[in-house]
Amino acid sequence: MNRDVIRTKIKTFLGKFFGEKGVESLGDDDNFFELGFVNSLFAMQLITFIESEFDVTIDVAELNMDNFNTLHKIVDTIDKKISQR
Repeated sequence: MNRDVIRTKIKTFLGKFFGEKGVESLGDDDNFFELGFVNSLFAMQLITFIESEFDVTIDVAELNMDNFNTLHKIVDTIDKKISQR
């Protein structure tokens, strides 16, 4: 799976969540947590989506906000996990 496919799937997931919050668009490097629209429940939903959609396991040591606070970083994290298979 290439980065564009990963990005599209994550952006679709985020669009559903942020669309409910009235956010019309997000840049690849917009920090979701700094925008104040997300909470720990969102973080858990995001991790669950990533693990099921991309068949990867996010280890406890990887549950660092720096890996998941922007679209760009999420794609990097997933791409890295897929390449380690």
